[in-house]
Amino acid sequence: MTQSLTLGKKNVGFGKPIYFVAEIGINHNGDINIAKKLIDAAINIGCNAVKFQKRNPDICIPENQKNIMRDTMWGRISYLEYRKRIEFDKTQYKEISNYCKKKKIDWFCSCWDIDSVNFIKSFNPICYKIPSACLTNHELLKIIKKQNKLIILSTGMSTIKEIDAAIKILKKKNLVIFQSTSSYPCEINELNLNVIPNFIKKYKIPIGYSGHEARVSPSIAAFVLGACIIERHLTLDRSMWGTDQAASLEPAGYKILIDSCNKIQEALGDGKKKVFKSEEFAKQKLRII
Repeated sequence: MTQSLTLGKKNVGFGKPIYFVAEIGINHNGDINIAKKLIDAAINIGCNAVKFQKRNPDICIPENQKNIMRDTMWGRISYLEYRKRIEFDKTQYKEISNYCKKKKIDWFCSCWDIDSVNFIKSFNPICYKIPSACLTNHELLKIIKKQNKLIILSTGMSTIKEIDAAIKILKKKNLVIFQSTSSYPCEINELNLNVIPNFIKKYKIPIGYSGHEARVSPSIAAFVLGACIIERHLTLDRSMWGTDQAASLEPAGYKILIDSCNKIQEALGDGKKKVFKSEEFAKQKLRII
């Protein structure tokens, strides 16, 4: 049985109510008003938290990628310029923080570099998320470990050897591991959901799932297999411009996911076989001996 941990206002782990994270990420396209609409949508469908991404593009983008030209909603610009345009600054994050506080929903970020950890820590986040792309950045992992907060480690594009090396640095206390496949959108046959029970058995800590598929049902299956946190990208409209929109759920789809998991959790019960009062009439009517 895995331990339970405190994440924001909730306990997460085996036997606890499932925790839903709406990954806003960069689906706001650098527009604070879109970000607020996504926060509102997350609240309306019943999410427990919203998540953003924070990075310093000058540090995070490989040199051979910075000057590659891309067609964007601002025209044809370099990849570096595009990444800078979708990053929120201190004032905008203060606005997000105040808005989430007003709306009574928790928020946190994936931090892609040490600058971003130092940037976000002033907001006293409920946890830190280490994105799959940074799992092998041991220097970053050590800095995040020093923050003494719950840590979520996403494991897309990572081997067991790489994951074990990261866990050796982070330790298992106050750690949640996410099964994930880093393709956008992800093909169904590459989700590898059976990793979830294997992770539970191997690491004996809470396991979550970060999905990038264009469907709802695999995320429901992830919960049934033992994921205690489900993180899915949220978008207002999957046809919006942006690299992650196609791998996201619209509010209606995310609402189906939440309602389905909550009903399944209720249906699973406590695992102790019993005769319910509702069965007594049938028992008297149908049982011969």
